[in-house]
Amino acid sequence: MASSAFPSRVAVVLGGGGLKGFAHIGVLRALKERGIRPALYAGTSIGALIAAARAAGISLDEMDARARALQKQDLFRINHLAMLLERMKSPSLYHEEPLRELCRLNAPNGTFEDLRVPLLVNTVDVEHGTRVVWGLPGLRNVKVEDAIYASCALPGFFPPGIVGERPCIDGGTIDNLPAAIAGLGAEMVIAVDVGTTSLGHARLIRRQGFAAIYMRAASIMMHALQLQPLASWSGPPMLLIRPDVAHRDMFSFVHTEELIEAGYDATIAALDQVADHELKPGVIYPRRRVNVLVDRGKCTGCGICVSLAPDRIVLDLANKAVIANPVMEWSPADGDFVQQCPFEAISVHSLDGTKRTTRPISQPMAVSPND
Repeated sequence: MASSAFPSRVAVVLGGGGLKGFAHIGVLRALKERGIRPALYAGTSIGALIAAARAAGISLDEMDARARALQKQDLFRINHLAMLLERMKSPSLYHEEPLRELCRLNAPNGTFEDLRVPLLVNTVDVEHGTRVVWGLPGLRNVKVEDAIYASCALPGFFPPGIVGERPCIDGGTIDNLPAAIAGLGAEMVIAVDVGTTSLGHARLIRRQGFAAIYMRAASIMMHALQLQPLASWSGPPMLLIRPDVAHRDMFSFVHTEELIEAGYDATIAALDQVADHELKPGVIYPRRRVNVLVDRGKCTGCGICVSLAPDRIVLDLANKAVIANPVMEWSPADGDFVQQCPFEAISVHSLDGTKRTTRPISQPMAVSPND
């Protein structure tokens, strides 16, 4: 199926991931070039912010310029007074207003009822512990900028946002990539994951301060929460795009151009891989044939891989992991059991001519919001 022949009701879902989310701008540019006009946008955190900017009619050139101009002081200002006076009862590490202003500049004016293109913004009601997706029926008569702020309000970093009468926080707490709700009524979902692409190996994370450790823990949590919805996907055909951004820090302001280009390149590659293919419901694309191998010298028989993928891997009589069918077809959502091996005994080799899959190593935080 060529891009020009994509269904008319395409839902574009943009995931959270801190400033790695600048890759979404490149994704949107690639979709525009291929003539794909989303019928609905949905997002979490920075994904919600960029989706809202697009729904507001902000041009991609303007979004690109704003992203490149954003500086650390425009977003992160430590709330010294509250931390001094309220100590552990301080609502957040950073002031609310800089993030609020960013949302005002990029979100559409008015409520969700006023939007031409439907927009879903994923948040969590922190008092009730429930997910609230603004833009759904019954959840539209609130200001879009309030919902965007709440979706970006990472717990502990920024205060919760009041949307309507609900105190809400970052939707990534429950679902960092709200594809299932966006897929209702859609003929196809294009989902962009920048926050849980690959956990990689975060070198010396214990020495990088509590903010870095907290964000690492949040990334691990979001990654784990994302696995089941994708593994059990039963909605319309999904094109899952995972830009190569895992090695970049969530709070780095110095790689904007690279991140945008990564989003563009990943989208073009994904679209090319599914061109002229019949896309089927309940299937995640693009798909590729791989050969999965176990290094028996490294394998200790701990069984973690078996617990995660019992249909694909077993322990033999020597208590070593064995792949049931080493040559298999999978999508970007498959194969988490490979990364979860504590001894890196499992490797993946692509059979389509690309290089061997490896676990990337994340760079130390070059720029911390605490600096």
